[in-house]
Amino acid sequence: MQPNSSRFIGRQTELARLNGFLSKRSASLIVVRGRRRIGKSRLLKEFGKQMKNFFFSGLPPKAKARVTDAAQKKEFVTQLQQQGIPGVNPDDWSNLFWHLALHTKEGRVLIVLDEISWMGSKDPNFLGKLKNAWDLHFSNNPQLILVLCGSISSWIEKNILSSTGYLGRVSLDLCLEELPLGDCTAFWEPYSERISSYEKFKILSVTGGVPLYLELVRPELSAEENIREICFTRGGLLVREFRQIFSDLFLRKSKSYEEIVECLAEGPKELPEICKELKKSKGGVYSEYMNDLVESGYVKRDFTWHLDTEKVAKHTKYRLSDNYLRFYLKYIRPNEMQIESGLFSFPSLTALPVWEAIMGLQFENLVVHNRSSLWKMLGIDPHDIVMDGPFFQTQTKDRSGCQIDYLIQTRFQTLYICEIKFSKHPIGMSIIEELERKRSRLVIPKHCSIRPVLIHVNGVEESVLDTRYFDKIIDFGQLLGTWR
Repeated sequence: MQPNSSRFIGRQTELARLNGFLSKRSASLIVVRGRRRIGKSRLLKEFGKQMKNFFFSGLPPKAKARVTDAAQKKEFVTQLQQQGIPGVNPDDWSNLFWHLALHTKEGRVLIVLDEISWMGSKDPNFLGKLKNAWDLHFSNNPQLILVLCGSISSWIEKNILSSTGYLGRVSLDLCLEELPLGDCTAFWEPYSERISSYEKFKILSVTGGVPLYLELVRPELSAEENIREICFTRGGLLVREFRQIFSDLFLRKSKSYEEIVECLAEGPKELPEICKELKKSKGGVYSEYMNDLVESGYVKRDFTWHLDTEKVAKHTKYRLSDNYLRFYLKYIRPNEMQIESGLFSFPSLTALPVWEAIMGLQFENLVVHNRSSLWKMLGIDPHDIVMDGPFFQTQTKDRSGCQIDYLIQTRFQTLYICEIKFSKHPIGMSIIEELERKRSRLVIPKHCSIRPVLIHVNGVEESVLDTRYFDKIIDFGQLLGTWR
């Protein structure tokens, strides 16, 4: 059997959007961004198979030494030489870009500048020189596509997408999210049909829909064996991945970002709660840190809203949306010394501390990330949705607080109250009592109808089905595209 990494899985929508530029009659400047390991380079290599291509990548930062602009230019020259453009002097970015443009002035060509923030952050004139090279040289080839790619979305947003220098020049801003669950199933081929949804969930509770993590899966092994190998064995990729993420993205400020995600590992919080827990003053630099984490794809900012006016409320919560980060913080990091020394004995997933509660948070992430699939199963046209997302009603003197795992409000005055419930056993009658308590606290406008929805992973007892309480009961296997 070939390893998963030899196959290109998913990204058909993104690939189709890129392919659309092949028929364009002028040069295209495209931005591709997204968190580490999300498959940006892999997508672009697949796209680049159709044409002559040139790939360049910036040198990654170092923990104890600065990577200078001179080193970045020297590396760029080395990569030019490796791709058939020798004899270039690493003196100035304008000169480097001119030489590259000279060799790409005709025909269908793809140029990718990967990890653009690493490449250009040390020279304040880098992006200005790149913009001039685009205007004066690259754009003269009507069949040329230049892609600026990177993991630090906040840097790209600030310095390129929001820059007046690039205004009107970027043809597409493509932000890659985790793979949909339906695509994730392909990583278990050729055994996918005989592997249960619950088995797949256990892997996805660690990896989420991150392609590189899923490529580590060996379908012939059980979930426990796979997780032991990649998370609890010395040398496993996910043992040290956490440190790599934060050192590469946030450099000397990585400790502050680590503290924030650790704070969010127990569940969503508002910014004042985060600052209070970390004993930091509200606002200022921590608002920027939260924006960076959101832009980088590791944290989501969930906006609640007023059901009666359908307007966004001032209260928002930040949610740790990356399943690996939470799994690392709860289970790998506390045992890291033993793992690295080869002394850790992995018991089983269910024996891990507070496993069921943590899996509940991981399950919610997977479902909310695949909300578009959920809409189809509920027969909801996306154009009919007024607001949707994890919903919370703040407590006041006149009302109780309330939190809904996922709520959809449509223009037809219908509220779909979705309970996303993980349990290692089939779900019993208590789920109805639980949802009724939430419904009784929720301030529901008189004109709204309520449609309860249950999403589960391990079955539902017949007694629950017999009540016909839920308008729709969705098995996790349906989101995966299988029924087992």
